[in-house]
Amino acid sequence: MSSHHKDLSPFLHPHAFADEGVARREKALLQVTALTLVTMAVEVGAGWWTGSLALLADGWHMGTHALALGGAVLAYRLARRAAAHGSYAFGGWKIEVLAAYTSGLLLLAAAAGIAWDAIGTLREPRPIAFGEAMGVAVLGLAVNLVSAWLLARGGHDHHGHHHRHDDHDDDHDHDEHPHSHPHGHHHHHHHHHDANFGAAYLHVLADLMTSVLAIAALAGGLWFGWRWLDPAVALLGALVIGQWALGVMRQSSRALVDATADPEISRRIRTLIEADGDARLSDLHVWQVGAQAWSAAIAIVADRPLPAAVYRARLAEIAPLRHVTVEVHRCEGCGDGCPRG
Repeated sequence: MSSHHKDLSPFLHPHAFADEGVARREKALLQVTALTLVTMAVEVGAGWWTGSLALLADGWHMGTHALALGGAVLAYRLARRAAAHGSYAFGGWKIEVLAAYTSGLLLLAAAAGIAWDAIGTLREPRPIAFGEAMGVAVLGLAVNLVSAWLLARGGHDHHGHHHRHDDHDDDHDHDEHPHSHPHGHHHHHHHHHDANFGAAYLHVLADLMTSVLAIAALAGGLWFGWRWLDPAVALLGALVIGQWALGVMRQSSRALVDATADPEISRRIRTLIEADGDARLSDLHVWQVGAQAWSAAIAIVADRPLPAAVYRARLAEIAPLRHVTVEVHRCEGCGDGCPRG
């Protein structure tokens, strides 16, 4: 039995689909996490020293946000390690998506807690130390403004990104099974869509909104004696936060079950492949594998099949496609041509 060795390095491709802005977003999240932890420690310490329940409550509330933000940073790092691990079929992007879903759950739980407390206060009004509570709200607003600025700066894409287009093409006909693996490069510009970062950012925006609403409600109570305004505004804020949280969970859960096919990408794939009037798509699967990356598995049937590399080249203009598998079959017994699938 003869043996031989082939250099497969030109045909290997990574399964890391992170964009160039991930490091910048991770750094911003780490800065905000540290800032939130310091604020939490200050508020909890001051609340214990002064006996202020308002300070203690806001301090532990900051703790829940620090947990969500820290979880987002951890997800980035775990995803990066998973990208180099062979047991993860398409890298570790779904670790980030899972963190986003968990963050949405925490946000929903916080909204439920605020709503419960607000309803209880509306039914049985409690005395409020308006001056002390106003100080807490102003401190929270300042911290949230700085946090939102850090995240907005870290999440802003200043430049387009250059990505390698990694492919794996399988060319099959009815007699032979040759394989072709073309690799292409291209530039494209787009805005990132990072569920993990977006969910963490939402925590900061939710806290920012509640701080603004709290200051308005406390001002009404302090100047006009409207004690009912504080719980009423808190209830309104809880409803808005709950709606945001459900949106994050809905989006991330779809990604977790691979329900993120882009109809426009699918339409363009079909149009480009079937442009020669001979090739027909018999099977097409498109799913998301990164914040800016999609994968596709394509089965093509043709009377006069071309090499897989030719069909692959037709898709080069679809920038988000980062991992594509092309399978080609010769149509048999179709007479004048294969029917459109």
